[in-house]
Parts: sequence; C-alpha cells; structure tokens
Amino acid sequence: MESVINFGVWSLLPLVLALITAFWTRSAIFSLFSGCLVGVMMMGYDPSASLWGIDPAGGLVKLIENSLGGEFIRICVIIIFIGILFELFKRAGVLVAFAQKVSRGGTSPRQVKFTAWLLGFLIIDDYFSPLMTGPIIRPLSDKAKISREKLAFILDATTASVCVLVPFMSWGAYIGGLIAKEGGPITSIDQAIGLFASSIPYNFYPILLIIFTLLICLEIIPDFGFMKKAETRAREQGKPLRDGAIPMISDEGDDIFVQKHEKAYLFYDFLLPIIIVFGTVILSYFVFGRLMILEAFIMAVIYLGLSLYLKKYVKNFSDLTEVGIKGAKSVMSALIITALAYCINTVTKDLGAAQFIMASSEDFMNPQLLVATAFFITATISFSTGTSWGAFALMIPFVLPIAYGFSGGVADDPIVYKALAAVVGGGIFGDHSSPVSDTSVLSSIGAASDHMDHVITQLPYALLIGFITILIYLVI
Repeated sequence: MESVINFGVWSLLPLVLALITAFWTRSAIFSLFSGCLVGVMMMGYDPSASLWGIDPAGGLVKLIENSLGGEFIRICVIIIFIGILFELFKRAGVLVAFAQKVSRGGTSPRQVKFTAWLLGFLIIDDYFSPLMTGPIIRPLSDKAKISREKLAFILDATTASVCVLVPFMSWGAYIGGLIAKEGGPITSIDQAIGLFASSIPYNFYPILLIIFTLLICLEIIPDFGFMKKAETRAREQGKPLRDGAIPMISDEGDDIFVQKHEKAYLFYDFLLPIIIVFGTVILSYFVFGRLMILEAFIMAVIYLGLSLYLKKYVKNFSDLTEVGIKGAKSVMSALIITALAYCINTVTKDLGAAQFIMASSEDFMNPQLLVATAFFITATISFSTGTSWGAFALMIPFVLPIAYGFSGGVADDPIVYKALAAVVGGGIFGDHSSPVSDTSVLSSIGAASDHMDHVITQLPYALLIGFITILIYLVI
C-alpha cells in the first residue's frame, strides 16, 4: 500500500516511538509492536474504515499480510533449522568436546573474541555468518565470561561490513545493477561492478568498523559506554546476560557443557555437518549462482539426526522429533521479532519516511559536502528503515548523477568513487546499528543475546565509527 498522504516529519513517528520505547522498556517485541500499531493507525490499513474510524486489529492483520511474504518465511525456516541444528549438537555432546579441544590452545577472553572475529571475517554472507559463527562460539564465550552483547557486536560488525568489501558476491552484483541502471558513462554490468570495486578503498565505515572490532577483540582498545558495563557484569558476576534479559535463543535452563554421552564424535557430528553447510552454500553459488542457505541447513539437520539415531544417541524417532521441537521452540522470540521488524519496515516505507529524509536534504547538497552528506543521509535512511539495500536503491540514483556532474561525466574519477562508497558505507551503518535491521536481529539470534541489549551496547561504537567516517570524508 502506498501512502497518498504527505506525512512529512510525522512519517518518522512509528520508528521514533519504537526506538524510544525500546530504550525505555528494553523489550524489542513490545516496542516494535507499538511502532507497528501507531503506523497502522496513521495509515488506515483497513480499507473499510474511515480515516477517523480505523480498526486496529483489522489493520494489523492487513499489515501482516502485506509484510510477511516468501522472503520472511524463508528466513524464519532458516532460523528454525539453526535452532534444531544447535539442539542436535547439544544432544550429540560435541559442543563439550569442541570446547575441550579449543581450550588446549587457550580459551582466554581475548582468544575467543579473536576467533569469533576471524570466523566472521572469513564467512562472507550477511545471513550465514552470524547464524553459523554464533552457535559455534557461544559456549566458549560463555565459559570465558564474555557478555552475549559483546559476541553479538562481533557477529554484527563482521557481516554486511565484510560483504561490501568483496565486489564479486551477491552484494556487488546488486549494487552493480543499480549503478548500471543509471547509465551515463557506465554502459554494462561489468563496468558497474568495476566501478564498485574501485570505490572500495574509499568505503571507510566498514573498513574502520572491522579494524575497530579487531582492536576491541584484542583488548587494545578498551570497552566503553554500555558495553563496558555488560562486560564488567559478565567478567565479575559470571552473567553473560543481564538479569531480566530475554535472549533471542533460549537454552531453557540446560547446561550445554554437560557431557550427555561417553563419547562425542567431533568429526562426524560437528565438523561434518558444518562442512555440509559450507559446502552446500559455496557449491550452490558457483553452480546455480545463488546461496542455498536454507537447503544447506536442512541437509545438515537431516544428516546429523540420522547420525544420532544410528548411534542410539536418541531413543527413537519420537525422541528425535522432540529434540527438533525443542530447537524450534528455542528460537520463538527471534521469529516474533523478525516478523515485527518486517512489519515496521513496511510501515516506514508506506508512510514515506525515506522520501521525507531525501527531500529534506536537497537544499544543502553541494560539491563540498556531497560525500559526507551522502553518507549521513544514507545512514539515516538505512537506520530508519532497517535495510541497506533499500537505502542503496533510493540513494544511488540520487547521488551518482550529481557525482558524474562534478567529474565532467567521467566514471573513473575520485569524486565518483567517494560518493558511491559513502552511499554504500552509510547503508552499512544502518544495517549494522538499526534495531529493525535483519542482520542486527540475526546477530542477536546467533549470539543468543537480548536484542535491545545488543542494539544499545553497540550503538555508541557504530556512532563513533560513523562520526570518524564523516570527518574523513570532509577532509579528503
């Protein structure tokens, strides 16, 4: 449904309300639901109701119908199978064996955090990376007395940030398509991807964020702000989660370090399922041109379930089904928050929030401030809507023609590289820091963190890197 009313600054009300409520209550579900409800009342999603007689229940139903399509269902199924796979790992006892194996090389907080950073850096996919790295590292980080907030930050900082630095993956293809669509001096998709690749050295936000996160992991830069408080709690009280936190994935009171069997088959029941996941994803990309993430996790779950059944680590198929149900139940909070994030994204889009932000910035766009302004506006749009790809689609057609004008219609020019990099980096800022971003939600899922605790603790870090990025763009 497209807005027929110009809401102006009021288009930001649902998101602003959700953010304020989230910081106040620390409840992502309640705050997102509140924002959706206000958006429904503003838009009038029930076509049978007048502007002053809106049916909230009917409007929410319409919003859900409009928002939760095939992409959402696919993400939900991926999340469910992640929960099932982790539960099967627990039943196999391989997490205990893996922790013991890694501990021989040292499991200091610094080593565990660096391992999490390295895995995130090597796994180049914004969905796959946090969902795979988180469950692997989480038992070790809990044992090392690292807060779940810190683990979620590491996962979030090494997802989309890494993706945009590799031009020949799905992100590069998407951005290249947007560049090629603009035409001008770019006449083919190959030239467009080449332009994107040339802009990467100027994409300071993801580069600085990855370096900053590494220095935080190595404890060269000390924690500050809300993250320091979370780390102090975990280190001194042994609490990876604060009292009253609602983790996105629940262990339901189980101790994952309890050895359930005399022998754990680390290769067959831990390494091989991971190889199945990685192998399927990589092979599908080169053979079919797409990342078959859901199929990869389904295959791993089927394999591991049969493996446990044949080794009698589950009593029968009913017991195996119960393990699967328990894994699915553990991610219920994640599914609800993901659904509400999709709904509030639809609300902000239909109210015209992105268009309002762009229109408000047109008057002060000039050559001197183009790059810094492009970063700031894209970051604001991405943070408000929770989608970097949507922000790219809005801002690349807006910024590139201006940059071409400054370069005399030449694509191979530093001003074009900087402007494009600023748009891409601004989108990553929102993807990294917004509470309604899918990668932020998935990072909370991977770390089994309270989602709003994750957002609140990492926001000062994101704002610092964003501020430094703007300063750099103003002086180079």
